[in-house]
Amino acid sequence: MHNLPVYILPTLLIAAALGDVMSLRIPNWLTLLTAALFFPAALLTGMPLMEFESHLIAGALLFLIGYLLFAFGIFGGGDGKLMAAAGLWFGVSKIIPFLFYTAFAGGALAVVVIAWSLFMMSWEIEGDAAPFAGLARKLRTMAPSVPYGVALAVGGILAFKDTWWMNGLV
Repeated sequence: MHNLPVYILPTLLIAAALGDVMSLRIPNWLTLLTAALFFPAALLTGMPLMEFESHLIAGALLFLIGYLLFAFGIFGGGDGKLMAAAGLWFGVSKIIPFLFYTAFAGGALAVVVIAWSLFMMSWEIEGDAAPFAGLARKLRTMAPSVPYGVALAVGGILAFKDTWWMNGLV
């Protein structure tokens, strides 16, 4: 039971990534759950007060950064909120690795989405694929959208190994 928090954030990040891939949305309830579960996890594991304060500052800082990225049209609102909720789990000392891994994963994801979009635009419907012509036309007209929840999940999972949760509990 004491190690349960080690599994909470990665599980919630994977759920957010899957939801973002399927609908290009990260539900508010999932972001709120991610943020809310930090508090009982910190309490149950005996997180020191100074560490707890660091985690609150990280969440607030990433909320501000997420808001700015949203305001400039770089992020969706759900992405910014998820980043802030995950920030609660990282603390100030670990947000740089989290952001680095997230940015790297986001760049790779953007390349994949652009390549897929180019492939779909050049795809010609012939022969047996004719029943899917309507779907193919719709896919070709879509602007490429990057489900950045995937990048946040990858970045969060990669950075999680060096957090207080992994080093202080396990």
